[in-house]
Amino acid sequence: MAEDLTISTSTNKAEQYKSLVPQIEALLYGETDLVANMANVCAALKEQFNWLWVGFYVVKNGELVLGPFQGPVACTRIAKGKGVCGGAWERGKTLVVPDVDAFPGHIACSSASRSEIVLPLFNNNEVVAVLDVDSEHLAHFDEVDALYLAQIVQLIDFNE
Repeated sequence: MAEDLTISTSTNKAEQYKSLVPQIEALLYGETDLVANMANVCAALKEQFNWLWVGFYVVKNGELVLGPFQGPVACTRIAKGKGVCGGAWERGKTLVVPDVDAFPGHIACSSASRSEIVLPLFNNNEVVAVLDVDSEHLAHFDEVDALYLAQIVQLIDFNE
């Protein structure tokens, strides 16, 4: 298990991810506790990118419930189809939102959030959680983030 991260100082986002993905894989290797793994993924992403907020919402009893995260306090429960997180859950696809104020039904857990990316996590073709990342900058996320964050969430095993 990795005990510390090597933070990439590259200004190239793809290079930062290419450095981080194998470190996260090493961090999760051999650990079967889901909460511990989600917590370490959040910490690694927050440490590398210093986003406003990064965390997980887990599907429980028909709603998304706040899981491990890094950043300011957050909304605790989100209904299916509501906001960006609930929308990604309902659609089963990644949502990249360049301006959260322009997203119909956006749930403002933090007024500092300006853009967002949410990725669904699957187990047996069913969405079981979402990874939610917020930035205080407009249009902060793009296809590079979507590509590498998808690789990272696939490292989390919901079968344990």
